[in-house]
This record gives sequence, structure tokens and C-alpha cells, in this order.
Amino acid sequence: MERLGFALWCWSVALVLVLSPRTGANPGAMKLRKLCKFCDVQATSCSGVGRCHAECEITSICPHVDDVCVSIWRKDGSNMTIDTICHNPAHKLLDLVLDDYNNSKCEMREKKGMGVQFFICSCSEEECNEHIYFTPYRLDSQVVPVVLVSLVPLLVLTVLVITSFYIYRVYRQRNAGPMHKKGAPLDYNDDHAIIMDDKGSDSSSMQANNLNHNTELLPIELDSQVGKGRFAEVYKAKLKQGSSVGEQPFETVAVKIFQDEEHASWKNEKDIFSDADLRHENVLHFLTAEERKAQKQYWLITAYHPWGNLQEYLTRHIISWQDLWVLGGSLARGVAHLHSDRTLCGRYKVPIVHRDIKSSNILVKNDLTCCLCDFGLGLRLDNSLSVDELANSGQVGTARYMAPEVLESRINLENIESFKQTDVYSMALVLWEITSRCNAIGEVKEYEPPFGKVREHPCVESMKDSVLRDRGRPEIPDSWINHPGIQIVCGTIDECWDHDPEARLTAHCVAERFGDMEHLDKLSSHSDAEEKTTPAEISAADEK
Repeated sequence: MERLGFALWCWSVALVLVLSPRTGANPGAMKLRKLCKFCDVQATSCSGVGRCHAECEITSICPHVDDVCVSIWRKDGSNMTIDTICHNPAHKLLDLVLDDYNNSKCEMREKKGMGVQFFICSCSEEECNEHIYFTPYRLDSQVVPVVLVSLVPLLVLTVLVITSFYIYRVYRQRNAGPMHKKGAPLDYNDDHAIIMDDKGSDSSSMQANNLNHNTELLPIELDSQVGKGRFAEVYKAKLKQGSSVGEQPFETVAVKIFQDEEHASWKNEKDIFSDADLRHENVLHFLTAEERKAQKQYWLITAYHPWGNLQEYLTRHIISWQDLWVLGGSLARGVAHLHSDRTLCGRYKVPIVHRDIKSSNILVKNDLTCCLCDFGLGLRLDNSLSVDELANSGQVGTARYMAPEVLESRINLENIESFKQTDVYSMALVLWEITSRCNAIGEVKEYEPPFGKVREHPCVESMKDSVLRDRGRPEIPDSWINHPGIQIVCGTIDECWDHDPEARLTAHCVAERFGDMEHLDKLSSHSDAEEKTTPAEISAADEK
């Protein structure tokens, strides 16, 4: 009995220490950086059951003191991979919050909506991501009864404390709710804001990202049609996030609707958007994809940008040199990110080619930067693709923006860089469009697409005459190169639409050139030749 009393006293003291705030911690103690297993994505024999070894031979000192150890396991078909890294849990990883990093073991949790079967775990002990657990850790069967008998009083007390805390928290939240309804400002951050019509935000909705859209459709009300392409129609829509009377419980998104017969195009674009490594500020922010079986439709739900596409923007506005630098530089960075085989943090990613870059497939954000959209013809340049599979991808794109080798169907299928070079050619034509509407070139004419003298929707044969037979390109008048920044841009354009694909610049090189021109943004003596119309004014004009 004395031993039992002493054991109960020890557990009570432990409970008090756990529940008490750590005010006695030494604030001056040095926090050491952790050692974690650190291997890039690699094949694994781990089947996703029980306890596995990460099979990583590299131990790394984490770069930051707040970093924890992370393991990620993926299964795509029969292929299973694992990678181990250091990461700061204060920041998202692949758009996921690490909420289990205080664990001593790396216990895998499945995450839906990642495009493949996906498990992730994090922990805070040295090299704790070397061993991963797909089932909860179990105590030895002989120890369980003893532990249960010892812990019953403590468990009862713990349940009472937790229940009391939960009731108090619910009470506080219910009382705090009306404060927001009376006009208290909500603290929106990048994790739970969504696209507003006029407020300049372009973040995603946490509600949209967290729902299981295989079983639950988002409450969306279509508003007005804002675009129409070969495969789909695009609508401005309202995402209903509440149901209180007298409020404005809607937030604006864009919905791209594919009919039943365009399922293949929807699936291709959905698969590309589902790649977490595609995320970039100059690529359209993707929320989710839905199968609307009742309407026999397939939806892609994305951020909404009220300025519309770049072609519409250039038609309505004359831009300054600063605007050109922002638009052109952001476009090049977006294309460079697609083409890159590395993320910004140096991790491997699958390069992607757009294959239909044109001004109407580029959106203008509220900060006047560009973001690429419409990946229906996009192609993931996976190393496993064979020459036959690349050949079967076909002659795709918009004839006006097709590179010479695409018009001739003579792409070098042995080199995946050839596909990137076709994107660079198309990007050069878009950069020419942007430059043609800049007041730094002198007299600015009405907006005209590249090769404006050919008919409105030229066929491949018409473009062959202009691009192949005549070796024609859009005109760059001598007056354009009087401005030092425009001179560099025009030289870049000329190198990007070279007839020889091998001679063209890469998108990374173009992005670097725009970055080097930052010091030229004050050299233009021109101001905007016309006051820019706001998105709200455009919407009002369209309604009239």
C-alpha cells in the first residue's frame, strides 16, 4: 500500500508539472540545431504498413534551430518513394501544416488531395525521421494491464481537466462570435483569405482546400461568364462560406466548366494543377477540381482576378516602362518555374511545358504581375516518357503563337528541352505585345496581336507562309530602342524567337535579364499616358 500511495503521489506531481506553464524554463539556454535524415525523393521498399526504415544514408545538421525532422512517403500506382528533410513547422510544407512535430516518433498521417497516395510525419528527436510508423505504437501486452491499473486515477483526473477546459473554450468562442458580426475586423492571412473582387487579395480559401471534394461539392453560385475557350467556359462565381441573414457571406472565385465530352482536357489540367510543386506566385492559384455528375460537367475552381487576361488588359490600357518591366518579368518567372526541374528550395520537380502560351492564357493580378493559366495542353516532362509518347502528344497550340518547328512538326523528340524552346518562342510574341503598348516607345498604336495582318484566327498553313516561308516576325521599329530598357527587352525578344530553337534563350535567362533591369525602372521620363481603369469600373462598364 505504501508503494501504491507513493506511485500515485509521483503521478500527481508529474501531472501538475505537465499542466503548469513552463515559466521556469531558462530563457538564456542555447537552442541546438537538430540532426535529421536528409535525402531527396528516392524509391523505397516500404509498403506503407507497420514500421519502415527510411533507407537514407545521409544525416544533416538542420539549417535553422527551429527545424524539425520530416519524412514523406508517396505511392503513385505501383511506384513508392520516400524523402526525408528538415523543415521549420512555423511554415507550410507542400501547403500542409506540420501539427505533429512535437512527437518523439515519426508517425505517418495520410493527406488527401495531393494527387497520389500521400503520407507525412514530423518529429523533434535527433534523426527521428529515420524510422517511420504507419500504425500507432503499441505497448507490450504484458505491460498494458499494469499501466492501466496505475493510471486509472490519473486518467479520470485528466479527463475532468480536459472536459472543463473544452467547455470553457467553447463558451468563449460562442461569446466572441457576435463581435465579428458587429464589424470587428477579421485578421485575414495567406492561410484563410480568398480572392476578393476589389481588395487585391489572391490567396486561396482554407475551406476550399480542406473539404473532401470526392464526396462533398463546394457551395458555389455561378455569376457571370468571363471567358470561353476551345474546351471550356470560365465563370465568375460566389463561394458561399456562411448563411447568416443580412451579411455578405460570399467570396469570389473563378470556375472553369468542361462539358462531358471534354473530360480528357479537364483531367489533364487537373493532374497538372494537382502537382504541389506547381505552386508559384506567377501561376494561377488552384483551389480544387470537382465532378458535377448531375450536370454532366467537370469543374476547376481557381483564384479569380478581376483585371482579366493580358490581351484584354493591353487592349484597354497604355502602360509605362515600369508596368512593362513588372508584367514581362513576372511572365518570364512563371515560365521559368514551369520549365525548372528544381523548386525554389532546391528539391526536384517534374518540368512542365505549357504548349499554348499566349496573351489570352495569361491573367493580370491586382499588383500588375502575370500568372499563367489554362494548362489543358500542358505536358509533364517526366523522364519515363518515351519518344513515342512524346510524338503522340501531337501538334498542339494556337497557330498564331506556334514556333516554326511546331508548324513544321519537326520537334526534336530526343531532347525534352525542345518542348521548352517552343514555349520560349511563344513567350517572345507575348513580350512583343506588351512592349507595343508601352508609352516609352513613343507613339503607341491600338492594340494588335502578333502577325496582326493575318486573319483573326489563322490556320497552321497561313502561319507557315508568314513564319517559315517569309521568316517573318512582328515588326520592331527603330523608335522602340531609344529607351535603354526597351532596347534590352527588344534584344531579348529577338533572341527568343530565333528560327533555330537551339539559339533561343531559356526562360530562366529571360527572367534574369528582367531582374537585372530593375535599376532602369526610373529612367523613363514618361508617365502613364492614360489613367488606368479599376476592375470595378470595368465590371460596371460591362454590365452597361
